[in-house]
Amino acid sequence: MAKSQHQSLTPATQWLKAHKIPFEERSYEYVEHGGTALAASACGLDHHHVIKTLIMEDEHAKPLVILMHGDCEVSTKNLARQVGVKHIAPCKPEQAQRNSGYFVGGTSPFGTKKKMPIYVEASILELDHIFINGGRRGYQVGIDPKILRDVLGAIPVNCALAKED
Repeated sequence: MAKSQHQSLTPATQWLKAHKIPFEERSYEYVEHGGTALAASACGLDHHHVIKTLIMEDEHAKPLVILMHGDCEVSTKNLARQVGVKHIAPCKPEQAQRNSGYFVGGTSPFGTKKKMPIYVEASILELDHIFINGGRRGYQVGIDPKILRDVLGAIPVNCALAKED
């Protein structure tokens, strides 16, 4: 196994490679419920630049993806209003896994099992570089955030809330 420069082949990294998108990799020790704060501190990253991938659903149980700064929460009310539905809530972990094909804690917006609309907090697109889950727990990929809009087709929205500490 001479391929040590790439730590893992996941549907997400396969998607990135298929679209010829350069990315850097960071691995860390995954801890249940550690979230993006753990990923940021373990990898020496700015928490605001570590992006979480959340699988949610509307009132008709239609799934969608929302990409949010690690240090922010999603206002589901604002998101619902901006995407034109009555109600949005997080999917149950089993449902999120069925929709994305990834284990919760390892969800990536790239290479998902189901084709779902993808929304991105608009301010993420203004950052110069972000880290986002690479398709397994404890694994982040660093990319240019413009890829989210230009290649992935993510739709910018404004639904960030400052996290209550």
